[in-house]
Amino acid sequence: MERQDDFEVRRAHLHKLSEEQLEERFWDLAGRIMDPMVDLAKSHTSPSIERSVLLRMGFSSMEGNTIVEGCRNRGLLGKGAGHVVLKVARDQNLEIREAGLALLRGCLWDRAEALFGTI
Repeated sequence: MERQDDFEVRRAHLHKLSEEQLEERFWDLAGRIMDPMVDLAKSHTSPSIERSVLLRMGFSSMEGNTIVEGCRNRGLLGKGAGHVVLKVARDQNLEIREAGLALLRGCLWDRAEALFGTI
């Protein structure tokens, strides 16, 4: 069975758009496609998922657990524990591990809360 060539019909609504308008439309549609996944990730994380992320970032299970608990206690778990460590590291111009260890010692949580706000 031969496929019907309907390209011209399907692109008719895009024909008059400029390159800039096409790019804007692309990113708008891409964002809309991702919105449900982002919403799902925000509402469906768990301490075990966040510990798993931290393990992959080089933290031990015990270190990860402490960071996750710190995030949970401050209402930051939904932001992602790894994201909290990463953002604090960038904000303080530290290596990721250094930032995580500082959080383990109880330092920099005020910066994390300021960067993300609390829920």
